[in-house]
Amino acid sequence: MYALMLLVGTIVACLMLSPGIQAKMAKADWFCNQLNVNCSKATGFQAVYRLCAAMATFFTIMMVFMLGVNSSNDIRSKIQNGFWFFKYAALTGLVYGFFQIQGGVIEDPLMWIGMIGGFLFILIQLILIIDFAHSLAEAWVDKMEESDSRWCQAGMLMFTFGGFAVAIGAAVLMYIYYTTGGPCYLPKFIISINIILCIIISIMSIHPKVQEYFPHSGLLQAAFISVYLMFLTWSALMNNPDKACNPSLIDIANFTSINKAVEDARDNYSHPFALHSIITLIIYFCSLLCAAFRASSNKSFDKLTGGSSASVGASSGDDDTRVYDDESDGVTYSYSFFHFIFALASLYMMMTLTSWYNPDNDLKNLNSNMASVWVKIVSSWCAVGIYAWTLLAPCLFPDRDFFG
Repeated sequence: MYALMLLVGTIVACLMLSPGIQAKMAKADWFCNQLNVNCSKATGFQAVYRLCAAMATFFTIMMVFMLGVNSSNDIRSKIQNGFWFFKYAALTGLVYGFFQIQGGVIEDPLMWIGMIGGFLFILIQLILIIDFAHSLAEAWVDKMEESDSRWCQAGMLMFTFGGFAVAIGAAVLMYIYYTTGGPCYLPKFIISINIILCIIISIMSIHPKVQEYFPHSGLLQAAFISVYLMFLTWSALMNNPDKACNPSLIDIANFTSINKAVEDARDNYSHPFALHSIITLIIYFCSLLCAAFRASSNKSFDKLTGGSSASVGASSGDDDTRVYDDESDGVTYSYSFFHFIFALASLYMMMTLTSWYNPDNDLKNLNSNMASVWVKIVSSWCAVGIYAWTLLAPCLFPDRDFFG
């Protein structure tokens, strides 16, 4: 149900960026007069700011309220898993309250709060992705050493070299399609720098000094991070507003019939056809939801805080009897951290839909603005920096136990 809040909020925010909806909101009597809203200051990106800020506020309140909930015996756990009518009513009230704030008062503060929250959401995801790469490699190596299976060795080699093959292939395709339509200096620079970074982290992962202090380090993690780095690079290039250096996927695939339909849509409507923005938005929301759920789990919470959660038994010793967890001994995930991640996700959504530090009223710019380009590029460099630190930290601080 909390995911439904985020989904409904995303849909409504996108509708608020539609030129037609903006025009109707600016002229609607119920919106401008009955709700006492300053319409000239509460449509477009400013409406998205208010809606997403209300959701972030709701999840923040829930985060504070759920601090210290350890089991279902706490009465607050009933509120976490029920009372949906009152929670949706409270969220509606918060949205109404934010729309009552006069325009020009909260836009700049919300932009800075949104940027901080959005970057924090990205940072948490980077940490968890890198941890996943290390965990995957360690589990695979341990299983290979225990079973001495040739199939396991072959699988690890295929995954490693397959990952590098995908990364190299992606780099080649990006050079072919995203650097040949014009001078394209920025795409060439971005692709080249990230290829160099992939080479550096691959060499670091098998360096004898790193292997001495971090035996599980290897090319498997480097391959995984290289693929992720190329994905972020491609995602950034897809946001490049320079169309000469950013052909659409339809143009790349050369689907003539689809191209004709897109051109017809451009001719028939006064605003540009937002097909790519809609596709981008669908992919973005699915990724956002998966990231939010994954980051809010107890296991991820422990990885970020260095703590440990007590595991809750799911079955009894009797093989014929199943005991379903009622969370009376311990919650299966941190309620407070769950809401913290969803609050950050709301801010990340707000920033993504409004072009980060360069707010825009048009949804067509969702996948065509330099702000998104640099956010993703900086994210890719942060990923490399975090991964490099996980390799160097054991060498620089040998007295500390990083794997305990």
